[in-house]
Amino acid sequence: MIKRILHTVFANLKNSFGWKTNRKIIVFSVDDYGNVRLNSKAARANLDKAGMKIYSRFDALDTLETKQDLEQLFEVLNSVKDKNGRNAVFTPFALPCNINFEKVEENNFQKFEYETLPETYSKLAIEQPEAYFGAWEKWQEGIQKGFLKPQFHGREHVNLSIFNDKLKNKDEQIITALKNKSYTSISDDDYPTKSSFAAFDFWDVSENQNLKSIVIDGLQKFEEVFGYKSNYFTPPVFNIHHSLFPTLKQNGVNFIDLALYRKEHQGFGKYKNSLNYTGKKTNEGLTIMVRNVVFEPTEDRGIDWIDFTLKQIETAFRWNKPAIISSHRVNFCGHIDEKNREKGLKSLESLLQEIVKKWPDVEFMSADELGNCIVKK
Repeated sequence: MIKRILHTVFANLKNSFGWKTNRKIIVFSVDDYGNVRLNSKAARANLDKAGMKIYSRFDALDTLETKQDLEQLFEVLNSVKDKNGRNAVFTPFALPCNINFEKVEENNFQKFEYETLPETYSKLAIEQPEAYFGAWEKWQEGIQKGFLKPQFHGREHVNLSIFNDKLKNKDEQIITALKNKSYTSISDDDYPTKSSFAAFDFWDVSENQNLKSIVIDGLQKFEEVFGYKSNYFTPPVFNIHHSLFPTLKQNGVNFIDLALYRKEHQGFGKYKNSLNYTGKKTNEGLTIMVRNVVFEPTEDRGIDWIDFTLKQIETAFRWNKPAIISSHRVNFCGHIDEKNREKGLKSLESLLQEIVKKWPDVEFMSADELGNCIVKK
């Protein structure tokens, strides 16, 4: 009972600040697209044999989106229309680059090497054609038909300081993962302020100087891969230091996803707290966006995800706020387990049907479109 009351209080609190509108706007902000985490069922089996732990559903199920993943997702997104006749749309926060596993192995696991997303798909189309032949073309079709509007999630979903440090120390975990063309089940217990998957985590704040070049290169690679500049950024695991904000702004980014309650690392394990809201401006002129709805249908929290998400949307609309729905690609992945994709997409379809039924005046839009609405008002 107390937990339910606290949740209600928090749900209302997070919608009480920031930009407001009478329009019923729905945005799906979905992280991790374009990222190779787990290569295949065979790779997972090899990691299991080597004693590599499954820390989360991401380690068990999260793979680069297959042609089937995208095809079935598009069918669901196209199953509803908003008041303007528009289908539902995902904003995939995407990585334009991945680890070049072959080159890393060729250099005897000495240093990090990367490749672009089309190069990754080209290799996988040969290695696993049943899953990946035509997948990159399906991506492009999804963008052209308005099902996907990708935005920047970093160059790669890898913390390079941990990556290179583990290679230097000949860490068995990372070498086993890389030999299986995967980057998952990696322990980062020895790095108190860093995650292996949080590209912009650091220990010494001076490390951010080197991270600037990754931001610049990543945004350039995003444009090369997707055909347009990204103006919206979600840092992996939401972690980034404000010293990188000017670099983002100077390179075309106008909007940044940050947590409602943000703990920004200041270096050497010290943190600074801040409260954010949608529409808040940084000193550099970035418009902060805060996700106020959660939808993770394949994560077992002991709740009815459709009902839970609808209530969050209802609260947002009651406060005249857009519903910015946070999710992850893993919910819609079927390469390892088709039942996972089936569960995620079935829940998504039910959620969408309930949304248009409950709010017939709803409007679906991409995250950057919402951002543009905010800054124009």
